[in-house]
Amino acid sequence: MTGWWFLILAGISEICYAAAIPKTEGFTRLWPSLYCIFFICLSMYLLALSVRTVPIGTAYAVWVGIGAIGTAIYGMTVLGEAATFAKMFCLLMITMGIVGLKFFSPAH
Repeated sequence: MTGWWFLILAGISEICYAAAIPKTEGFTRLWPSLYCIFFICLSMYLLALSVRTVPIGTAYAVWVGIGAIGTAIYGMTVLGEAATFAKMFCLLMITMGIVGLKFFSPAH
């Protein structure tokens, strides 16, 4: 179960760096760039820890899914991006895929 907690934290770290990318202005602004780089490294490290017990294919798909869903929600709630029915439906399908991968992965 520890691998899954590392995986969730890795996904949250991915959201943190993805949300910071526009603020780096192409990595020309120091502090936003350092923030972004820190969370990229943290996310990769936590992903590496998670694959000790979670299969890599499952871990990578879940990691990307958490990042995609979280970043999309950030864009809609903070940046004012459109929250259409189609977008929400697609995010729900990604969420269902993540939950399915968790439930159908072999227990370690």
